[in-house]
Amino acid sequence: MSVASQVDSDGQLARLLQIGIVLEEVVEARAYEHYQRLPDDERDERIEELLREAREESADHRERLKAIVDRLDIDEDAAIDITPLVREQYAQTGPEDFDGILYDQLNGEETAYKFYDDLIEAIERSETSFSIDRESLLSTLRDIRETEAEGAEAVAELMESRT
Repeated sequence: MSVASQVDSDGQLARLLQIGIVLEEVVEARAYEHYQRLPDDERDERIEELLREAREESADHRERLKAIVDRLDIDEDAAIDITPLVREQYAQTGPEDFDGILYDQLNGEETAYKFYDDLIEAIERSETSFSIDRESLLSTLRDIRETEAEGAEAVAELMESRT
């Protein structure tokens, strides 16, 4: 998912944050689907816990991102529905495209990490004054990015322990 080289307005920032919201929805939905479809003979408490934590983490991230969007000075009528765009980009792969649940979950965590990393860089390159505090915004995004990195690491460790 490509993020602009810099963020030039509250409206552009809102759209990028909305992409993050939808990305989190997709990751959460896929973790839920994995959990529901996990065959009995493959059930492992560690995998179930990891997927539960992924769902909770994504829900928390969505709420934090929505709170930022709500504070931005944007024209509500100018908002576009980015859900189809994110689903089109992210849905190019499905759970069946990966060698198991953990590979799909790792892909989701890494995709989210990269998105937030790119977004942070774009905001840092921007000289725009936003209607919200820049340092607070960056702090929130860095925290979310760190959580995504920790999630990817947890998945990778679980994958290693199962081989």
